[in-house]
Amino acid sequence: MKTKLFAIAMCFIAALNMSAQEVNKALVTGNADAAQKNADALKAADTGEKAWKFDGVISLNAAATGLVNWAAGGKNNVNGIATAKLHLLYHKDAIAWETNFNTEFGLTWLDQDEDAFQKSSDKIELITKFGWEFYKDFYLTVLGGFQSQYALGRNYKTGYNDPISKFLAPSYTDISLGIDYKHSVNGADFSVYLSPLAGRITTAYVSEAWNKKYTEEMYNGAADDAIAAGTYADRAAYDAAFGPYDYDEMVAGQTDFRHVLQEKYGTYKFDADGNKDYRDFRAEFGLYFRGGIAYKYKDLTLGTTVALYTPYAWDKSEIDDPYFKYRDMNRRFGNFDVDWDVAISYQFLKVLNVTLSTSLKYYNGTLVADKHGNLAERVQFKSVLGLGIGYSF
Repeated sequence: MKTKLFAIAMCFIAALNMSAQEVNKALVTGNADAAQKNADALKAADTGEKAWKFDGVISLNAAATGLVNWAAGGKNNVNGIATAKLHLLYHKDAIAWETNFNTEFGLTWLDQDEDAFQKSSDKIELITKFGWEFYKDFYLTVLGGFQSQYALGRNYKTGYNDPISKFLAPSYTDISLGIDYKHSVNGADFSVYLSPLAGRITTAYVSEAWNKKYTEEMYNGAADDAIAAGTYADRAAYDAAFGPYDYDEMVAGQTDFRHVLQEKYGTYKFDADGNKDYRDFRAEFGLYFRGGIAYKYKDLTLGTTVALYTPYAWDKSEIDDPYFKYRDMNRRFGNFDVDWDVAISYQFLKVLNVTLSTSLKYYNGTLVADKHGNLAERVQFKSVLGLGIGYSF
């Protein structure tokens, strides 16, 4: 009897043990499945977060120079410039959307009675690209771009300073369709974009109110300079030679502020008789190339972009004046507009940074005066080295 009871007990314990093993196996399997689901969910969430990438540099730099009995000469001055370079990238599956916003504005104060405050830097640039990846790292892309400035610009010299630019004049708008190659390696993002279908609109629009204001200012400034130079004894003598100020006459003679900007930035065409037909904008269709590198290593940030544009145009019109013929023929295929920007920033002590930025431009049809006042198309270059408060992210 005892032997039978012992056998039954052993069978019951074995059955319990087997059941416990099955239960434990089920729990382990269930936990593993749950853990995998959680891992998948976290991975999906993590991937969703990393689909967006936002980085950039924001800084405020200033420098001051004070001179007392300084034999070598010079003037007390204070320079300040605020800059922001922001980069936003969305990349998930076969879709990539990249946007770059670069802006800066700077002022200089000089210890002098005439034109103590002068603009030293002024820039608005927005570039956005939306692409679909049709092959590894290659995207069919639509690009939109805009470049302009914030404030009135002047040609600073002794006497009256002629206005040579204003808010949104000039401005350059680009719309194109092309192929974009994107690749990232060792923390650096590379991008090369080529579009054979690119449109560019150059705008030099001036409202009627602005035109009246600055046309009169230009006329009075020219009179004051002539009187200061001793060419005319007084304003009455100047008006006797040129007549009193007449806005309609200035516009008819194409010497008003609007035409000054349209001439400077080339927003005109020649008619059949070789006369200039002034317009608020110039629209072109051509070839566009843009390449860029964005790199960040610890506290060092480096970015550079180069953009080239040439219109599909070849004007063979014969114009007697070789100067105007040269100007008109320069907007033709093979002559590239160039924009090349470089920005380097190093952040230390968490809130201080050193920045170096350079900009090189060459625009066919844009006239730049030399120190003697001679107008021609020239390479434009600007560099800014600053130490100040900044933040890199």
